[in-house]
Amino acid sequence: MKRILPLLALLAGTPAAAQSSNTVTLQQVINSALGQSAVAKQTQTTRDKSYWEWRTYQANYKPQLGLQGTLPGFSRAVTPVVQPDGTTDFRAVRINNSNLAMTVTQNIGLTGGQLFVASEVQRFDDFNGRLKRYNNQPVAIGVTQPIGMFNGLKWARQIEPLRYQESQRQYVEEHEGIAQRITELYFDVLQQQVNAEVASQNVRANEELLRIGKERYQLGRLSQSDLLRLELNLLNARQAMAQGQLDAENAAVSLQSYTGLRAAELYLTIPAAAPRLVVPAELALAQARQNRSVVLAFQRRLLQAEREVALARGTTGLQASLSANLGYVNQAGNLWDTYAALQNQQQVRLTFSLPLVDWGKQRSIVKTAELTRQQAQTDIAQEEATFEQNVQVQAAQLSTLSQQLDLAARADSLAQQRYDIAQATYKVGRISLTDLTIASNEKDQARRAYILALRAAWVAHYRLRALTLYDFERQLPLAAQ
Repeated sequence: MKRILPLLALLAGTPAAAQSSNTVTLQQVINSALGQSAVAKQTQTTRDKSYWEWRTYQANYKPQLGLQGTLPGFSRAVTPVVQPDGTTDFRAVRINNSNLAMTVTQNIGLTGGQLFVASEVQRFDDFNGRLKRYNNQPVAIGVTQPIGMFNGLKWARQIEPLRYQESQRQYVEEHEGIAQRITELYFDVLQQQVNAEVASQNVRANEELLRIGKERYQLGRLSQSDLLRLELNLLNARQAMAQGQLDAENAAVSLQSYTGLRAAELYLTIPAAAPRLVVPAELALAQARQNRSVVLAFQRRLLQAEREVALARGTTGLQASLSANLGYVNQAGNLWDTYAALQNQQQVRLTFSLPLVDWGKQRSIVKTAELTRQQAQTDIAQEEATFEQNVQVQAAQLSTLSQQLDLAARADSLAQQRYDIAQATYKVGRISLTDLTIASNEKDQARRAYILALRAAWVAHYRLRALTLYDFERQLPLAAQ
């Protein structure tokens, strides 16, 4: 049976054939959900966010052009003014102190320092004294260099590329995870639809058996106990059909909620068997190590632990910074006059701080960071072992699940044939009702077992893809588009 009775057809009593043009396959549901579901859009948003974070990181290593200024800087107030004799008097002042500067800065990733080129002009106006002055620095070149301090730029250059590659692989993994989850929900609906259809078939069969039983009872060829049992079988079948319809509807709502598909589209077909692949555990593990984001995450987390140790060492103890700049400067009452007879300007400054007595604070901070790094190394080693084991086990299970699916399909076929024979034999009175009931139950169980085996094979197929980010059917890596 390649097409299962549609859910809405079951609920409305509509023949399945009337809905055949609207049936969807497992792959169609997956493709549709990856394009329109909320969870797929969330993965796209997360990926886009990672991209712009990567752009932010890259910008830190490129020249930055900036314009700063104060225009105007007017002030009218009474302020203390130091007099020529050293006394202070309060005077009413009206001044304007404006400035405009353009700077180009470049971070030095290797050392954590910064180069800059700047040009600045200042204007001062004393409106009470009718005074106007300009201070002009046409060009200045300088450098600021921390000494023995934490260099965040160097660590970012090691960590951020890993983080970005990790985000790209996570995007593909999340898509494969979505496909796996949709497969589970798809078969949840399919399982309930199978239950409902099996129950519907049993209702029709038991109605026919009850009709025959009543005729035999009137002829004295059937006991009252067997007649009552036929009536009970019919009631149980009708109850199972009602429950199956309800369960199918609930499962369909879950699938609809996750995928964003409309209820009218949930006419599901039973998929063919999952691709029969033989994947050596070593090959699966090699692809997982090459493609999975978790492998990059292990490297990133180790680097982050090392970074925290460097941060602890670089923010305690001796802290020093060297800054130096040189350029030209001049002042005059007219802006253009400031460009004549420019004067050299040089500045060099070394600042430092050194704790002399900290009662072991520096050592404690560094030791804490080192122990945190040790714990991270232990955790990552354990997680890596678990990750490798999961990949190997999943690859090894593929062949077993394929064998189980073959056995379940054969059992389903045999159980259906046995039931058909038992039903025909019962109608001619050659077997008991108990034998017919046993055959019916075995038929139903075999059908459900086949759907479960089919589900297990398809879920394992997508789980292995997610664990390795590799399509073993086409022999291609699942690279991000």
